[in-house]
Amino acid sequence: MASSIVIHSDIIAPPTPASWEPVGATGAKISELKPRRLLPVGPAYLAHARRVLNNKTFAEDDRDQELKADGNEVGEEGLLEDDLGIGEEPESSDLLLLDPKDWKNQDHYKVLGLSKLRISATPDQIRIAHRKKVLKHHPDKKASSGNTNDDALFKCIQKAFEVLSNPEKRRQFDSVDPYYLDIEMNPPEPSQISASPGAFFKFMAPVFEIEARFSKVKPHVPLGSPDATKDEVERFYDFWYNFDSWRSFEYRDKEVNEGSDSRDDKRYTEKKNKNERARLKKEDTARVRGLVDMAMAADPRIKRIKQEEKAAREAKKKNTTTGKGKQTAASIAEEAARKAEEERALKEAEEAAKAEAKRAKAAAANAAKKARRAARATEEGAQS
Repeated sequence: MASSIVIHSDIIAPPTPASWEPVGATGAKISELKPRRLLPVGPAYLAHARRVLNNKTFAEDDRDQELKADGNEVGEEGLLEDDLGIGEEPESSDLLLLDPKDWKNQDHYKVLGLSKLRISATPDQIRIAHRKKVLKHHPDKKASSGNTNDDALFKCIQKAFEVLSNPEKRRQFDSVDPYYLDIEMNPPEPSQISASPGAFFKFMAPVFEIEARFSKVKPHVPLGSPDATKDEVERFYDFWYNFDSWRSFEYRDKEVNEGSDSRDDKRYTEKKNKNERARLKKEDTARVRGLVDMAMAADPRIKRIKQEEKAAREAKKKNTTTGKGKQTAASIAEEAARKAEEERALKEAEEAAKAEAKRAKAAAANAAKKARRAARATEEGAQS
């Protein structure tokens, strides 16, 4: 039996150079810690997501990317397309119980594994998801693996692709998407959005973002921030009170009875469907208007703007009153000066009149004295 020898060797760090000196304090301050949000973006993150979603190593992913760059498609063992997990959502047991005849009530996005993308899914993503589902649930593949289950799910997959790959049919389905219908049936309560300014934006911002998917006008006007200006708030409510929606309800039309060739039956069914679409459209318009009314009644920005306008009016009124007070004091001083001037002029006129009267009286007295003297002189001449 071979024996093992253990050798202990001490590791001694080299001595510090003679020229080394400790670094003194620089006096610089460490910046304050601040929370920062890191966004999962960029080529490095996309490569990481691609490897994780497709369960690939660095080497396998690099090989697939090199083949793709050369224009070669990657086969079964490699990545056929950079789809980042499109159509690979976990399948619930409910999907296996779907009835192809009840296709109008099925969630086509969920059937194709696109429940997270829904209306934002591109035609290429729909095509990729459909291909993956077909490869997984094709009846021939099931038969070769010994699975004799029926092909109900495969028929639902084909119907989902038929609807979502047709722009007109897809728009009709998007108008009654069951995922969003559940949200529409449970809108926030007035008491919830009025609890606090934060609650208002928390509950109402997602509501209007969901409703905006039907807007003919792009881009739509979002709810905005708590410190939005009066113009921004007015623009938001003006947009939503005049909301122009492309939503329609043809998807819920009832089909004409199978085997019926009667024109009267077709006309009756078409008329009934038309009336039902008009009724649903009217109800939807009223529902959106109700959401806007509820938001406007609880919007903390409107209350803030009214308070600011009231304060501005009071400040303006106060300034106007102060100005009027100053103007009144000046008018009083001016009036007093005018009256003093008038009194002075009147006094001077009275004094001048008195002096004139005195002079006239003195002149009359002198004239009378002269007349008496002349009379005495005449009498004396007559006697002599």
